[in-house]
Amino acid sequence: MQLSDFDFHLPEALIATRPAKPRSSARLLVAEGAAIRDRRVTDLLEELRAGDRLVLNNTKVIPARLNGQRWRDSAQGRVAAKVEVTLLEPQASGTWRALAKPLRKVAQGEVIVFSDQLSARVVAKTESDLALEFNLTGEDFDAALAQAGDMPLPPYIAAKRAPDAQDRDDYQTVFARHSGAVAAPTASLHFDAALLEALRAKGVQFTEVTLHVGAGTFLPVKVEDVTTHRMHAEWGEVTAEAAAAINATKAAGGRVIPVGTTALRLIESAAVDGQLRAWRGTTDIFIYPGFRFQVTDALMTNFHLPKSTLLMLVSALIGRDRVLRIYDHAVKEGYRFFSYGDASLLIP
Repeated sequence: MQLSDFDFHLPEALIATRPAKPRSSARLLVAEGAAIRDRRVTDLLEELRAGDRLVLNNTKVIPARLNGQRWRDSAQGRVAAKVEVTLLEPQASGTWRALAKPLRKVAQGEVIVFSDQLSARVVAKTESDLALEFNLTGEDFDAALAQAGDMPLPPYIAAKRAPDAQDRDDYQTVFARHSGAVAAPTASLHFDAALLEALRAKGVQFTEVTLHVGAGTFLPVKVEDVTTHRMHAEWGEVTAEAAAAINATKAAGGRVIPVGTTALRLIESAAVDGQLRAWRGTTDIFIYPGFRFQVTDALMTNFHLPKSTLLMLVSALIGRDRVLRIYDHAVKEGYRFFSYGDASLLIP
C-alpha cells in the first residue's frame, strides 16, 4: 500500500469553514452495498433502526490556542515579543506540552503572559515543542484558560480565518463532558438535542466513551509505504457499563455504529476476541486496509483529507476502491469536506 493509493482531487471551494445551521441540516451521504443515497443528517431517523447503538465520543475541546507575549531580560532591559501557543496535553509533572509559533525564538526560562490572570514559564524545549509550567492549576487554570484561549480550529480552517466566539459553540458537541481534547470529534458535531431525542424515541440506543483527540490527528503521513507510519497516542476510556451495553447490542443482533473515527479507534483498541472490555489508557492504533474489525458494524464520519490516516481507516472498513467512488460522487455533488463539512454513513 502506497500513500498515493489514497489520493483524490479535492477542489478548495469544498472545504467548509463554517458548519451547517442547524447542525442536523447538514448533508448525509449514505453508502450501503453498491448504493449511494444523498440525504440529510435528519434522515438518520429513516436510515437507522431500533436496536442500533450509536457510540459517541464525549470528550470536550479546551480553548487550547493562546496568544501571548514572551518576556526575557536583555541588555536593553525587559523585551516582549508575540507568540502563539497551542496546548497539546498535560504531563504527569503538572506541565503542559505545547506547540509555539515561532518556536525557534522561544527560550527556556522565558515567561509567556497570556492575560492578567494567566502566564506560563518555559521549563523545557525540544525541536518540535515546549513544556510550559502555568501559574495556575485546577479550576483557577480552567477559568483563566476559558477567558484567554480560543478554540483550536484545524489548520485548513485556521489558514483562512481566525477562531471567534461562534466557534466556541460550533466546535463543541452537545454532549461534551470531559475536558481534554484539542480537536473535536467532528462527526458528532452534526447532532443536536432534538435529533438525539427523536432517535431515542425510535429505539436507537446511545453509549458514550471518551477519547481526547490530539493535534496529531492533523499530522500528514510522510512515508510512501503507509504500513510504516506511526500514529500519535491519545488517551481514552471505555467504562465497564459502556462495554457491557455494546456487547449486549452485538449479542442481540443490533448494529454498533461509532460516530466518528475517534470513537471507532477507541472501541477497536478495547476489543478482544470480538468482545469489548473496560479499558483506560493511551492508544496509537493505526487502522488501514487489512485490519480486522471486531466491534464496528458501520461508521458515521465526515469526509477526510487526501492521503490521511482517516481516509485509510474508512478504506479498511469498506474498501479503498469503494471509498474513492464515494468521494468522487461527493465531490461531483458538492458535499462540504472536513471538520465543519457534511457527513457520511458507511455500511460495509
